Amino acid sequence: MASMGLNLEEQKAVDRFRKNVVEPSMNALVILDFWAEWCGPCKALTPVLEKVAADYSDKGVVLAKVNVDEEGFIAGQFQVRSIPTVYAIFQGQPVADLTNARSESQLKGVLDQLLAKLPIKPGGAPAQDIAPLLAMGEDALSGGDAERAASIFSQIAEIDPASGAAYGGLVRAMVALSELTEAEGVLDALPTELASDPEVTRARAALELAKNRPADNELAALHAAATPDNPAGQLAYAEAAFAAGNRDGAADTLLAMIAADREWQEGAAKAKLLQMFEAVGLEDPWVAAQRRRLSLILFG
Repeated sequence: MASMGLNLEEQKAVDRFRKNVVEPSMNALVILDFWAEWCGPCKALTPVLEKVAADYSDKGVVLAKVNVDEEGFIAGQFQVRSIPTVYAIFQGQPVADLTNARSESQLKGVLDQLLAKLPIKPGGAPAQDIAPLLAMGEDALSGGDAERAASIFSQIAEIDPASGAAYGGLVRAMVALSELTEAEGVLDALPTELASDPEVTRARAALELAKNRPADNELAALHAAATPDNPAGQLAYAEAAFAAGNRDGAADTLLAMIAADREWQEGAAKAKLLQMFEAVGLEDPWVAAQRRRLSLILFG
């Protein structure tokens, strides 16, 4: 689920969804039920879902419910048009639409088919827990050892070809190694179901920004041209500075542009800043600090 440019309440909604649905789905098959208090068919379906989830709990099936009145943003992301709407979620991705499986036998039949294909062991444990390996790769990358990080993420992708986090980490490691053509090849080869994965989206943003990296002797010239009366020059410098690793310089320049004229080129400075946030990761402390600065400019 893409999270670039969200307001505070939307980001909180995404965080709740990650905790209640995405994280459990890494180790289990989650039945995701969109419902509302006023929905009669939802109330009729609830006992069926609860019974089946209980019967299949030892096979790695859990039930998660989303009240569309309270979590309208999440419902919108799934393009829910009517309720009840029910999906099967595995490792953060919808793997089946269960909406039409209204009876116990129908629902169990679909789950049996899914469980036969997915790498879930009895008790909900996956074939191999990749979370520690992903953390190891992220630690290597944040510690500056991009080559080791690339090796780790590549191994994770072999273990779990459905892991968007593995491919996203691999691409970001390649970007850090200046292997931009190879990174683009990895993204181009991904199946369509992984193309919208949040970690893949983050990696794609990092790759696009890295393409603007200037030669060592060009950055100073771009900085000199980035005067307040030359917003195009400021934008070019911000792109180059970020690609060269100067995140603070890039953010300072873009925030100054937004403060001066937030509508320039249809909000190009803000759009570029949000792209940088996506590339770094919304949980990163640097992003949190810059988002506070942006909010003060826009709403302060």
